[in-house]
Amino acid sequence: MKSKRVLFVLTNTERLGDSGHKTGAFLSEITHPYEEISNAGYEIDMVSPLGGEVPLDGVKMDDPINATWMNDEDFLEKLEKTLKPEQINAHDYCAIYFAGGHGAMFDLPGNRSLQHITAEIWENDGVVAAVCHGSAGLVNVKLSDGSFLVAGHEVSSFTNAEEEAVGMENVVPFLLQSRLQERGGLHTESSKFAPHIVRSGRLVTGQNPASAAGVGQAIVEVLEFLNEGRILPEQNWCEWHAQPSAH
Repeated sequence: MKSKRVLFVLTNTERLGDSGHKTGAFLSEITHPYEEISNAGYEIDMVSPLGGEVPLDGVKMDDPINATWMNDEDFLEKLEKTLKPEQINAHDYCAIYFAGGHGAMFDLPGNRSLQHITAEIWENDGVVAAVCHGSAGLVNVKLSDGSFLVAGHEVSSFTNAEEEAVGMENVVPFLLQSRLQERGGLHTESSKFAPHIVRSGRLVTGQNPASAAGVGQAIVEVLEFLNEGRILPEQNWCEWHAQPSAH
């Protein structure tokens, strides 16, 4: 790969529609992949639809990885000064990763600039990844031939059953699992709230917050595979469908 930079995409949404519920980017879905990817020697930038400071959800400081990064000045500065999409040159990045949090359902699917960046990274032989509601950022990404990026690929996301279990099925603008399936994605899942990671060529997706570290590990594994000059098939490669390793 020409670059060792990875772009993290975070939501700016603070409130879930008219429900009054607070939301934001889910912290462990940022910190856990950040730890895996940064420890592997990759530089990370952060972007959001509006740029600037992003709201956070799931801020649990008894999570040691959260605690580590929330005391890191460089990391905090990135959260406070996320880039705007128009500041991004897709050719600078070997991978793009969409973090979740329910807010991602509201401002990521319709952002055309982020869609174009994602498609360009993909068509430049980069890795595209998401976890949980971050997969909402993929539902409208189309490639230069007009096809949806997820079409024909195994994918995962927060499931319809999980959405119902947390009582948010009527708050979110659409059911993510169903929308991915409508776009031609081959949705796979584990039991509710259990880790589940899917690798389909250069597309890496995870089901829920428990999958975040595994998604980070998988991004690194696919990037290193590509760096060795080996080529991943564009369509489903079932051997890469795996549960995360113990962390």
